[in-house]
Amino acid sequence: MTLTFEVNDMSCGHCVRAITQAVQEADPGAQVQIDLPSHRVQVQPAKADAGVLKAAIEEAGYTAVEQGAV
Repeated sequence: MTLTFEVNDMSCGHCVRAITQAVQEADPGAQVQIDLPSHRVQVQPAKADAGVLKAAIEEAGYTAVEQGAV
């Protein structure tokens, strides 16, 4: 299952690193793919659910809107 979040206030490489680090701290086995131009963060979680991952992104200082799971 892959979770997708829209993070419109993500704008640079620093943002990508901060979000990746935050997600992987919340779920160390998670795989994170970020498409900066489209402001999309896709996470294939190992253990954490969408709420935990969304909270991790928000604690890193970004606004995450869950787009659903595939």
